[in-house]
Formats: sequence, structure tokens, C-alpha cells
Amino acid sequence: MHEPGTLSAVKAELEAFGAVNDPAASDGRERMLNITPDTGEFLGVLVRATGARQILEVGTSNGYSTLWLAEAALDTGGRVTTVEWATDKWVKAGENFAAAGVDGVVESLHADAEKVLERQDEASLELIFLDADRARYPDWWPMLRRVLCPGGLLVMDNATSHAEEVAPFVELVQADPAFATSLVSVGKGEFLATRTAQS
Repeated sequence: MHEPGTLSAVKAELEAFGAVNDPAASDGRERMLNITPDTGEFLGVLVRATGARQILEVGTSNGYSTLWLAEAALDTGGRVTTVEWATDKWVKAGENFAAAGVDGVVESLHADAEKVLERQDEASLELIFLDADRARYPDWWPMLRRVLCPGGLLVMDNATSHAEEVAPFVELVQADPAFATSLVSVGKGEFLATRTAQS
């Protein structure tokens, strides 16, 4: 059973861990690369404001961002499916979900995101959060576009911190007449794209 105090405590613990771990990690794969707390708050507001129930996160890391999404999903009656390729991070995330008491609303997949997107039903997702291998985003775009429902929302992290790296993807989305977009200066920059209800 979810206990708000427990969830908050795990989030605070992961936030503190990331602040110490990432600057000290000599190997980039050991960094958690978590979202900022204000980005977490922003995601929570977006989920609640849109009433999103079917949520996909691409790039779990140790589950910090997932906890923000799951906390909001508990309010909307939704579920979060989160995908992570790195085995050690996927294991850590599972432990953190159990500690926070959100196992019931989180499906944690140790898989390649492309495979998950390929088998996702058309127009089945209401919110997608992208925080993974940025070089692959353009290749994923046709699948992301297919699985996002009318009125659905795509959120991409690192829109300003890695602007040049994500530029090809941003240009693809902005050129699509079925989507309205916005760049929000929260955390490392959040690129938002919503599929218009008419598309």
C-alpha cells in the first residue's frame, strides 16, 4: 500500500544520492543522471492536469523520475510503464519502487525501448516522458507518433542542456502539423509536444 511519507522519503534519498554520486563517478555509466526536483514537480502537475492514466517513461535510471510520475498516477488512477536497458539501474529502480510502495502502479521493463514501442497499441498512451539515448529519438519518432493518443502529451528532458544533440528530433516534431510544441525552461529544459485532438 502506498504511504505518501515513504514515497517522499525515497525521493529525497535518491535526490541526495544523485547529488553525491554523479560528480564523483569516473565512469559515465555509473551516473544516475536524474531529472531535477523542479522537473519532477512539473511532470507531476502535467500528469494531474491532463488526467493521464496510460504513461510511458523511456529511461528509468534508478527510478527517481518514475516516482514523480507514479505519485501523480496514483491521483489519476493511472499506471506508469518505465523502460530501462542497463541491468544494474533497472535492478536498483525495482528496489526503489518497492521501498516507496508504488509497485502496484509501476510496470518496470528491462528492455530495449524500440521493442517496447513496436508492440505498443496505436493511440494507447496519454503521456510519454523521454529521458534516454537522445541519438535514437529521431528513429523512434514514427513509433512515438503512432502510440500517442489524440490530446496526448510527449515530454522530452534535456531540451536546453543538450540542445544541439536533440535538435534533429525537435525539428522533426515541430515540422509535424499534427503537433503543437513548446519549450519550457524547467530543470534541464523540457520540450513538450501535444497531439491535437483533430489529428
